[in-house]
Order: sequence, then structure tokens, then C-alpha cells
Amino acid sequence: MIVRHTCKNGVRVVLENIPTVRSVAIGIWIKTGSTNEVPELNGVSHFLEHMFFKGTTTKSAKEIAESFDSIGGQVNAFTSKEYTCYYAKVLDTHADYALDVLGDMFFNSTFDEGELEKEKNVVLEEIKMYDDTPDDLVHDLLSKVMYEKHPLGSPILGTEETLKSFNGDTLRQYMKDFYTPDQVVVSIAGNIDDSFVSRVENLFGNYEGKKKEITFGVPTLHYGKIARKKETEQAHLCVGYRGLEIGHDELYPLITLNNILGGSMSSRLFQDVREQRGLAYSVFSYHSAYQDSGMVAIYAGTGKSQLNQLFETIQETLKILTVDGISEKELLNCKEQLKGNLMLGLESTNSRMSRNGKNELMLGEHRSLDEIIQLIDGVTISNVNDIARFVFTDDYAVSLVSPDGIMPTSIK
Repeated sequence: MIVRHTCKNGVRVVLENIPTVRSVAIGIWIKTGSTNEVPELNGVSHFLEHMFFKGTTTKSAKEIAESFDSIGGQVNAFTSKEYTCYYAKVLDTHADYALDVLGDMFFNSTFDEGELEKEKNVVLEEIKMYDDTPDDLVHDLLSKVMYEKHPLGSPILGTEETLKSFNGDTLRQYMKDFYTPDQVVVSIAGNIDDSFVSRVENLFGNYEGKKKEITFGVPTLHYGKIARKKETEQAHLCVGYRGLEIGHDELYPLITLNNILGGSMSSRLFQDVREQRGLAYSVFSYHSAYQDSGMVAIYAGTGKSQLNQLFETIQETLKILTVDGISEKELLNCKEQLKGNLMLGLESTNSRMSRNGKNELMLGEHRSLDEIIQLIDGVTISNVNDIARFVFTDDYAVSLVSPDGIMPTSIK
């Protein structure tokens, strides 16, 4: 059972007691990411995440790391397009201590200028590492071409130019603008009772602030083509189509469609591209759902000489899918796979904490597993075929990273 509580200042707390485990996962979720960044601040959400680990008024960076190592716990963080999360997983006997350290990082980080300059170099190396990984870079390029000047098209890591401009005041102002109580969810899952909610309220329920109003508008999808020349052994291709926003009524038919298309070893793309034609080792599809937009993407990597054949095979697979539709066997197999993945994915306290935190932050509601299974079981062949025609009969965007940076002739 999930306990939900709203502190007097607006911070929300969700707690799920799992008495059969001996661990507790705690996550601080903030509804801000790269979509809240004006161009000159691109990357500040991610950089702020890094600086939370670089020292507080009571602990050095090393002491923060030792705080969790000394109790056999784990601590980490991540930044996405629309939210940021700081989290820890510890033994249940250390839950109070873990919450205190996370709270210290949240409220008392000093953003020391010396540490800040060192961390800029760390993030710069992260940007270079990402740029050296073409099968990651190609996805960023797809977002860039599909969302153009909207922040959804900007890289989460930022750029070398924007990174150089950040200082302690930049981070403090960004926190003041966006780390406000109404944008924060504290999610806890594990062997912990409901009284822990009052511990969270004592720590997070007293600070004040109001989110800065900043509007970039509903993003418009653009169907351009972009290619990047890079010394690689393979050509890395992404094809992007319109999708659905988070919480959309047709999201489960789209999730089903995506799984049938490219979500498993039995999927159509895997069978057509890899098994039958041997064109790629890695080929898959995915759906990214955002607050006001969504994107379906197909990725594959192949030799430069096979790029035209790869793209033509993908288009042929999509044409057969939209014209002939899916089979009853595909639908039944997919439903069982989705339900299995759902159940197996919730066997850890970390995954429970993440699911609850994200649902509270982005949707403000929590469906039970039985309700989700009912939604999956309720998807029909007609639902999936309709959404396939909605997605794949529209135009598409293409991103490519290849040795010559030349878009294949088959891509019009």
C-alpha cells in the first residue's frame, strides 16, 4: 500500500512499506530538467546534480561518499529532460541516516568555487565521452532535429560554452527558481513504517519558495534530416516519428505497438533486420513520452555499405505493419511480456521507489498493478493497428552518424 502525504509547504511524500525486504530506497525527485533551461543555461540541471556531491557546510565531497560507503549503502543521481532525482539505497537500519545526508546535500551544498571548477572539467570529459559514443550521440541528434529550438531538443549535458559560464550564483538562483516545494517529491520504498513520513516532513516541510514561471510552449515536431561525420566502424541510424505525451489515453496501445515493433528478440524489426537479413547487431525501437509531446524512434547500426538496405528494410517492415496490422498471436505474446516485465521490474526497492516517485511527480496518481494489468489486457488488435497508422503514416525525422556523414539516397 502506498501512503501519500503533502507537507505544509507543498512537498509531497510517497511511502510504500515492503516488510519482506531489509533495504530502504529514498529518492528526492524534482520536476525540473533540461526542458526548464533557457539556451544560455543549457546543462545547468545536470551540473547542479553533480555539485550536490561536492561538499556541504558539514561534509566534504569525500565525506559524503564515505557516509554511504561506511554503512554499505549506495547513493547516486540522474538528470532527464523533465526531472532530476537524487537517491540512496541502504539497509533499513540506516534509513534515518541516509535521509539526513540527502537532506544535507539538498539544503546545505556550498558550491565551492574550487570544487566547481574541477567539476566543470569532469562534466566536460563526460560530454566528450558522450560525443565519442556514436550510438548514444545519434539519439541526441534525433531530438535536436525533431524539436529544433525547443529545450526538448537540447542536450541534457549542455555544451562546453554554457558549462564555462556557470558559477555558484548560477546554481543557487536555479535552485531558487525551480527546486521549490511544489516541484519536489520524496519517495521511499522498503522495510519502513508510515512514521517515517514525519521524519521527511521535519526535514523538507519547512522551506519556502515559488517556481519561476517560464513557458516555452507546446513543442512542434519537425521532420528534418541531420547527419554527422565521425570516424566509426558503423553507420548509426535513428528514424523518429510522432508519439504520445505522458498520460495519454492511447499510451498502452502505443506501448504494445512499440514492443511488437522493436522491443524484444521476437519483434518485427529484430526478426526482419537482424535475423532474416543480417544487417545489424543492434536494432530496436522505443517511445519517449514527455509532458506535452512524445516521440517514437527506431535505431540500428550497420556497415556504411548496407545503410540503404537497412533503411529500406525498416520502411518495408513499417509498411507491412500499417497495411496488414498485427496478429492475435503477437498481441497475446506481447501482453504476457509486458506484464512479466512489469512484475519482474518491481522486485527491488529501488524500482518501487522510482515508479512511485515518477508517478507522483509527473502524473499525480498511482495505478495499482491490477489496474495496469487490466489496461494491458484491454488493448485490442484494432487499438494497436489504429495507433500504428497514426504514428507511421506521417512524416519522419532522421539522424545519422557515419564515417562519411552522407545521408543515404533511399532517405527522401
